[in-house]
Amino acid sequence: MKLPLAAAALFSAVQLWAGVAPAPAEATPTTTPITTANARLGRGINLGNALEAPAEGAWGVVLKAEYFQTIRQAGFASVRLPVRWSAHAGKEPPYTLEPGFAARVDWAIDQALANRLNIIVNVHHFEEMDAEPAAHLERLTAIWSQIAERYRNRPASVYFELYNEPHNQLTAEHWNAALTKLLHAVRATNPTRPVIVGPVSWNAIRALDALHLPASDRNLIVTVHYYDPFRFTHQGASWVKDADTWPSLAWTGSEAEKAAVRTDLEKAARWGRDHDRPLFLGEFGAFSRADIQSRANWTRQVAQEANRLGFSWAYWEFCSGFGAYDPAAERWREPLKGALLGN
Repeated sequence: MKLPLAAAALFSAVQLWAGVAPAPAEATPTTTPITTANARLGRGINLGNALEAPAEGAWGVVLKAEYFQTIRQAGFASVRLPVRWSAHAGKEPPYTLEPGFAARVDWAIDQALANRLNIIVNVHHFEEMDAEPAAHLERLTAIWSQIAERYRNRPASVYFELYNEPHNQLTAEHWNAALTKLLHAVRATNPTRPVIVGPVSWNAIRALDALHLPASDRNLIVTVHYYDPFRFTHQGASWVKDADTWPSLAWTGSEAEKAAVRTDLEKAARWGRDHDRPLFLGEFGAFSRADIQSRANWTRQVAQEANRLGFSWAYWEFCSGFGAYDPAAERWREPLKGALLGN
């Protein structure tokens, strides 16, 4: 399904404004403030393994001002900032955020805006919520009330993402009820801010049908994550059980391999059209154990399909195990950069 001429022109114009070359799109049939906001996100990258670690630096990444400059200069339009707020908030009411940690997030937002990058601030790795949602929803709501109040006067290029990859005991039933409460907390101070929300099962495409959003809130972008085939993208990953024993897999870009990616992402696009919601591919990437050419082949296919379908997206991630950038050499891994940006 092709975009009408006016909507396609808008999508391209927004991407050109963001410094990103436009790509063909096949998704949202109408132009609304939220489809414009989604188009503005364009092509992005995750600043992973930094502020969602138990403490910044614990997973080998400390954010630097030059990272934001490097990302912008490469041609990306956005960064997604995973944040483990739950490790830096009180355990008892009113669940106050640590001022020093919140100031660090402020700094990251300032760096993004200074470099004309959109930035997505999320709640990442709130493990207690996944394990016992009923016991921790009050705390998560209070955290979001504080985040929303803190950033209420930031420009619309600061996006909120309610929760990364709900899973475990945070089932669709629990999550649909929780997201309504979280949205209410955000909308009290940010009535029109773009808010990103995704389905359960680690933001899986297959779980979209179980996601129920408030029909009256039209300032929502729906996110999904994509790491299929998992035994390719996560081979050798230390946090995946037995992944270090998996045989090495290549991804050559055969017609069958490409068709599988196309089919999966088209399922998400179809859901978006049916529900009149724009789509953001919030994470996709292949771990460094795979050979660099296979990683580039797979990454190019996913990015191209996302572009074709009109998704915004953010690669996982900048400079760690999946990284498109080599922080030691201070340069991009060109096969991955080219796969993402088409150059």
